[in-house]
Amino acid sequence: MDAVSNSVSRPAGDVAPIVRLSQPDMDRVNQLIRERMASDVPLIPALADHLIAAGGKRLRPMLTIAAARASGGAKGIEAPLHLAAAVEFIHTATLLHDDVVDTSDLRRGKVAAHLIWGAPSSVLVGDFLFARAFELMVETDSMRALGILARASSVISEGEVLQLTRAHDLNLDTAVYLEIITAKTAELFAAAAEAGAVGAGADDAVVKGLRDYGMNLGIAFQLADDALDYGGTAAALGKNAGDDFREGKVTLPLILAIERGGGLKDGFWDQAFAKSVRDDDDFARARERVIGTGSVNATLDVAGDYADAAKAALQVLPDSDWRQALDLLADYAVSRVY
Repeated sequence: MDAVSNSVSRPAGDVAPIVRLSQPDMDRVNQLIRERMASDVPLIPALADHLIAAGGKRLRPMLTIAAARASGGAKGIEAPLHLAAAVEFIHTATLLHDDVVDTSDLRRGKVAAHLIWGAPSSVLVGDFLFARAFELMVETDSMRALGILARASSVISEGEVLQLTRAHDLNLDTAVYLEIITAKTAELFAAAAEAGAVGAGADDAVVKGLRDYGMNLGIAFQLADDALDYGGTAAALGKNAGDDFREGKVTLPLILAIERGGGLKDGFWDQAFAKSVRDDDDFARARERVIGTGSVNATLDVAGDYADAAKAALQVLPDSDWRQALDLLADYAVSRVY
């Protein structure tokens, strides 16, 4: 069954323009990342490099660079370069911690670090990267940017704890689900864009517009990821399809499938989530219900609404190649699923 064949058609979107435009700056960001991963303790750069070198598109630091360049700020790119590297370290640290909490097997298509070096090492190297991120922020001499990313780090942790406390909770509603993904995912997108604009010296209206863009973009990305967990593949996700279900995470596709499938009365979802281990057969049955009720497509349609809101927030920017690239990125957040 084609999981997304009936979803509302979306503009194709493209990540290539923002990658191309930001490449010279990202080369400098990547150099900073390599320098600041260094340590006299060999395990630290080895473990950090396992995840960082695995790639991913580096969208969050790229967003910091793009926001700085698109904002028209007068302070230049030096501070945003440091802030972009800090954003990548914050993101990587949260991934290391999350994979330990979730006992994930894959991250960015590679074996999760905690399975190679152990959970304690992964957590401690994550802490090291957080510390490096704050060093980079301090070097910008911008208390405002420091405050933005420090607050984001706190909000992300709150979102992860909230999600953990509501794991296996089949009564989770859409409002709380959105609160979780706003905190654990979208806040760093928002902070990355906001900090880039602040570091470049943009005016307050532009800073707010770029924060709003990042927030809506982050929600769209997470919604699309949650749809992919039921309708995608490991290659598309960089992790195993069905991981959210196996870990007991209640996401929007599942919430909608329960609502559209008549609730919990037939006992399937209660039985599945009561298990300590949900196997491939459980996931296959869950996936059939989620797709069969149109809940993957419905989730993607909600993601599309947030992508449209992200694009609308760019109206504060002057027209430029950077603005157009950000516009295409918002569509890509959803269209990458197809």
